[in-house]
Amino acid sequence: MASDPTKPLLRLNPGQSQARLPGRRAVVPRPEPYATADQEQRFGPRFRRLAEVLARDPAALELRADAAALAPERLLVFEVRGSITTFAKAISRVPGLELVDEEELPSDQDSAPVAYLLVPDTRALRQIESLWRIWLTGRDLPDGYTPWRDVFACLRDLRPWGPDDRVQPLDASVLGEEIFGKADDELVPLEVEIVFRPNAEAAATNEASVIRAIIAYRGTIVSRVRLDDIAYHAILARLPVAAIRTIIERSPASLAGIEQVMHIRPQSVVTEIDVSDVVPLTPLAPPPAIVNDPILAVLDGVPMAGHPLLRTHLNIEDLFGLEPTALVAQRVHGSAMASLIVHGDRNRPEPPLPRQIHCIPVLGSADRFPSDRLIVDLIYQAVMRMRGPQEPSAPHVIIVNISLGNARRRFHGQLSPWARLLDRLAYRFGILFLVSAGNITEEFPVRGFATGRDFEDVQEDARARAVLRALADIQGDRRLLSPAETVNGLTIGGRNIDWVPHAERAFARANVNPYSAMDTANPSSALGPGFADAVKPDILLPGAREHLRVVRSGGEIIVAPARASRGAGLKVAAPPAQPGIEGAEAYTNGTSAAAALASRTAHRIHDALEAEYGQEFLRLDNTQRAALLKALLVHPARWPDATATFLKELLGPFGRGQAPRQKDNIRRFIGYGAFDPDDAVACAADRATFWAVGSLANERSVDVSVPIPAAIGGRAQPHFISATLAWLTPVQPGRRAYRAVRMKLLDPVDISNLGVTAHGNQPDGNQTNRGTVYTRCWSGERAAVVTANMVLPLRVQRDPDPGATVDELVPFGLAVTVAMPGQIALYEEIRARVRPAPVRP
Repeated sequence: MASDPTKPLLRLNPGQSQARLPGRRAVVPRPEPYATADQEQRFGPRFRRLAEVLARDPAALELRADAAALAPERLLVFEVRGSITTFAKAISRVPGLELVDEEELPSDQDSAPVAYLLVPDTRALRQIESLWRIWLTGRDLPDGYTPWRDVFACLRDLRPWGPDDRVQPLDASVLGEEIFGKADDELVPLEVEIVFRPNAEAAATNEASVIRAIIAYRGTIVSRVRLDDIAYHAILARLPVAAIRTIIERSPASLAGIEQVMHIRPQSVVTEIDVSDVVPLTPLAPPPAIVNDPILAVLDGVPMAGHPLLRTHLNIEDLFGLEPTALVAQRVHGSAMASLIVHGDRNRPEPPLPRQIHCIPVLGSADRFPSDRLIVDLIYQAVMRMRGPQEPSAPHVIIVNISLGNARRRFHGQLSPWARLLDRLAYRFGILFLVSAGNITEEFPVRGFATGRDFEDVQEDARARAVLRALADIQGDRRLLSPAETVNGLTIGGRNIDWVPHAERAFARANVNPYSAMDTANPSSALGPGFADAVKPDILLPGAREHLRVVRSGGEIIVAPARASRGAGLKVAAPPAQPGIEGAEAYTNGTSAAAALASRTAHRIHDALEAEYGQEFLRLDNTQRAALLKALLVHPARWPDATATFLKELLGPFGRGQAPRQKDNIRRFIGYGAFDPDDAVACAADRATFWAVGSLANERSVDVSVPIPAAIGGRAQPHFISATLAWLTPVQPGRRAYRAVRMKLLDPVDISNLGVTAHGNQPDGNQTNRGTVYTRCWSGERAAVVTANMVLPLRVQRDPDPGATVDELVPFGLAVTVAMPGQIALYEEIRARVRPAPVRP
């Protein structure tokens, strides 16, 4: 049943905090150790060389000249079997060792867990070498050093951090394209990330060493930034082509051979957004009164401040002086995103948002990142200006839209500095960041079609099957774009729908809609999963009916995502095609647009709660409100049953016990699913949604009592109960337990009495437990046993903190829905129990 704005979301209050329920700890099997003799053969020479050099020269200075040796003041890379936890415990016992970063890749990737260890002096090296010799002899290690036994037994590789680690293959490929055809002395920009040292003096020494090296290679320094919050220290530099060529070759004599360098990458490039088919502006109704107190900010391109669709709705703060650099005709990205947030898709007229939105441009000329700043620095400065402690310019902003991504940084297991920044700022200030998953617009082959006509004429089901199979085959190349792997933010994928009037579908030209009858992600929408195998994208929102164009044929066709058009796009504000006109409209698509619509929906949820609850809602602190908006935004999302079944049958795998892997394939495409934004804002006669907020200390839990309506009792017809928990976690950059706080919902006891069981079409419980959103749905058709004034106790639990204990209370938001389609008395019955009418005198 359609949502009814006169039926607001209903508030519940959690009970008293209590100790968490003891549960069975998951038994993680020990990894199979390597034979001692094999380990001695593989690593013995390295440790013997270390012992010899240490004995010959206590200062061990000669090690610095040995590219294959273990050198003081050098990063060591440990690859181990099993969990990195044992290794983290082991190194904590050795004085002087410093763990500067950790990476624990998902189990489905062909890689061992990796830890990066800084060895600053010979004392630490001597102790590692001594422990190795004791272990080889089979003797017991000294008290406190037992974990080293498992490190040595499960060691897969041990090497110094070197040029191959500093320059990843994809980055080398991009740099190769960047310098192609350029003169040797031409300068090209680079991002040089320095090994982060918490000590300010050590950090300054490291930076000075890197700067000297850059200058020695005839380069120049453009800008630099060091952010303790996210363990990030980087320099934006320009180096001549000749120097970059040696970096691509991973020469030890290049900048890639400098010990203080962690990574070298090409300068970040923003993902593009297209608008097409510029049309005259549709006549506008007089604008309503707008409140100048933003709760939503947009970090994007310079918008057209004078556009009739935007004129009264934007509060623009040109913090970085980018507005003069952007020609009016180039103000595409910022104008389109602002338009979607304020008005939604103009194909489907909706009331504008009642508040202004705060815009800080971070894209300049031609909608590009400024060439003289690191994007991490820009985002940090923008958020600090809005919400920082000194005269914040937008103190009430709790929703921030980032419809941007780094086209040169795809997620492959390790968090980008940009994602780490969003995670830290989200928790520090209580901000919900809504981030686009990224658009992958490269060509790809589709097997089984010799010509474009074959592809166009085939049955819809066969065409969808072929395209999804093709995308699944190359999913490793279509991963999220930074910062979409954010842990605290929500990542938005593009849903392949729009509201183009039927009469205008012909304007899609000769391109082909691959999913005419299927509700799924756009072909270009980047695929998950996220960090630590978390569900990503989180949700799908409309990104237009993205068509495919056939670019080559012969044997098999090669296709690419087509640009938006009047017949397949979301209608937005745009610069006019000719000067002298105030503004026009055009059409766009993709995950940037979807993220903007998600931000609009989050704002609408806030508006609805503020209208119904007033100060009761506004008095909640920023982190509680941000966590609540996060929960309510994900809560209505569901896997479309037909799509889930289709993907399961197409991608498998098949056989007993394969359900988790089947669900893994589905969530990579559609996350937690799709929904009608109206369902996140209000209830319906046959559907009641509750909300609650609270805070939990480590290893504490709390019950929320959910009213169960008599209207669902005794009726053998479809009904469901769903619950979504969200929180913002403190983060620990460079540590295994990056997500410092874990929460979950416990399956309610005896929920089967309500005639429901765990719904089949949703992510596996172990998959939904890896991020900062935990959502479950129970459904069924059996008659529920409901007693008078019955409640369902739903327990929210904070599990033991996986790293150092976080002392503070961590807020959470909870959304719960009870629904039985067609039972129109359901909402009013529950509302009367939750918010009884006042007694009149």
